[in-house]
Amino acid sequence: MTAAPAYAECRRIARASGSTFYAGMRLLPEDRRNAIFALYALARRIDDVADGELPADAKLAELGRMRDQLSRTREQDATDPVIAAVADAAARYPIPLDAYGDLVDGAEMDARGHVYVTFADTELYSRRVAGSIGRLALGVFETSDRSRAEALADDLGVALQLTNILRDLSEDVAVGRVYLPEEDRTRFGCRLENGRLDGPVELLVAFEAERALGWLERGLTLVPLLDRRSAACVLAMAGAYRRLLEHIAAAPAIVLEARPSLRRWEKGWVLARSLARSTA
Repeated sequence: MTAAPAYAECRRIARASGSTFYAGMRLLPEDRRNAIFALYALARRIDDVADGELPADAKLAELGRMRDQLSRTREQDATDPVIAAVADAAARYPIPLDAYGDLVDGAEMDARGHVYVTFADTELYSRRVAGSIGRLALGVFETSDRSRAEALADDLGVALQLTNILRDLSEDVAVGRVYLPEEDRTRFGCRLENGRLDGPVELLVAFEAERALGWLERGLTLVPLLDRRSAACVLAMAGAYRRLLEHIAAAPAIVLEARPSLRRWEKGWVLARSLARSTA
């Protein structure tokens, strides 16, 4: 398959996902934007397996098949548009495709129902499912110090995943996925009962939101190492998460009532502010 239709399909997948990241990705120059769409489309495919309705054994089998496919991404003449686009992007940019292996590892943790006892467990999961995306994306960005930027992109991914965990708290707990570590739940006197968290959950959520904001601030020290368009992309993606985290930190109960999201005007404000900050 030629690159143009392959990239077009990845762009369609990214747009249809409704992801908060889509607006930020569009700030990149066309070639780099296409590469990011390709990376996102493949990550989305892996994530959809982990979040899908297949039995655990079937999920693990499918993830194993995908892992094998990923190991041959650079070699094959792919007919799959997503794989073809990723292979083309990797030929153009220093994309660490091995990071997809970490993403599959994280998806397997979900499929197996991993128990998160300490924050180190939650951090490991976050590095696998989101830090990996930060490292992949960095391969498309221009940076003045790639080795330093890679560690910061990984940390930024952890921050964004911690935000996802808080945003999706009620939905995840209801289906048996509890990413907030047991040590923190015990510390605040919270317990799991009948598919919900009981106790002073607002205190727990406020604590985790402040922790995530700390990770976010550290991860955003990546920005000065990037070119202007890449910086704008990162600021737009992370800015929406910062805004959401600030809402959660100020009113922790919102994650217990529904899945919080930003209003349209807030998304526009974040995008405009990101462009202004990247220019400055």
